[in-house]
Amino acid sequence: MFRKLLKMWILLRPTHWLILIALCAVTCAGYWLLWSEIRLEHAFKPLSKLGDSLSPDQHASSTTDDFDFEEHLVVLYNRVPKTGSTSFVNIAYDLCKPNKFHVLHINVTANMHVLSLPNQIQFVRNVSRWHEMKPALYHGHMAFLDFSKFQIAHKPIYINLVRKPLDRLVSYYYFLRFGDNYRPNLVRKKAGNKITFDECVVQKQPDCDPKNMWLQIPFFCGHAAECWEPGSSWALDQAKRNLVNEYFLVGVTEQMYEFVDLLERSLPRIFHGFREHYHNSNKSHLRVTSSKLPPSESTIKAIQKTKIWQMENDLYDFALAQFEFNKKKLMQPDNKHVQKFMYEKIRPK
Repeated sequence: MFRKLLKMWILLRPTHWLILIALCAVTCAGYWLLWSEIRLEHAFKPLSKLGDSLSPDQHASSTTDDFDFEEHLVVLYNRVPKTGSTSFVNIAYDLCKPNKFHVLHINVTANMHVLSLPNQIQFVRNVSRWHEMKPALYHGHMAFLDFSKFQIAHKPIYINLVRKPLDRLVSYYYFLRFGDNYRPNLVRKKAGNKITFDECVVQKQPDCDPKNMWLQIPFFCGHAAECWEPGSSWALDQAKRNLVNEYFLVGVTEQMYEFVDLLERSLPRIFHGFREHYHNSNKSHLRVTSSKLPPSESTIKAIQKTKIWQMENDLYDFALAQFEFNKKKLMQPDNKHVQKFMYEKIRPK
């Protein structure tokens, strides 16, 4: 058999040789393409198979339908100084363990309220990717930071409190001199200075300068340079826009219980039990200034004539109106039942 094949092979004409070589080349090319496809199939897995290999946190972030909003909830409380924030935060520390969420204090060097660019990047990525800490409540004396500038898919929920600007300034003035009941043995930097706020205003000293009231506006305005220019109309407008568009809820110090009530009804995953704890515990009136004299009528009138007070008070009134609006919409018109919604007339059936 072998000899016959060899004889036929020798007798082949040149044309037959060319055809045979072409057939061999086509056959080899076919096998090579098939092998390449097999290798590519293993090299590039389909997206569905890639999704199966992701960790639970990565998988939750990669598909919107599977994202667990409750367990990835992050609330950011960029608390304005002397607005009652210590009382609120201490409730969170008391209830974080039973409610199974984390509380983290943002401590910025030298109590600076604006983060540097490298710290902005790091902070945003920490908050977004630190899944072991979620659900979480972050708090600290820091200006509003817009997470949307950093290509973040799920931004934190911002909350805050505001206070009447003159009340906040007077409270801070005496706090620096006499401290409070939270840490009574801590010596403050103005300890021993017994000049009253009224006397300070008459003497036009820097501690009672109306420019010191310029704090709530920049806290809501953010990290732009113009936010920190006292008397800037642009900063006030930006603060109002952020308050409405970027904050889930902004309360007022004078209605702390109502603020806690709305949060518990809206975000129970973190704030469950806050109402009862605030009402019944001794944490509802922390950080009361040890000695504080209310300003006289003449001092109040003098402060209210200043542009800074008028702008800060404008923001406070704006925030108060928005807060009252949110409270009102919580209840139905009969003021007895919590508002509900439902889906109906769904087509096609």
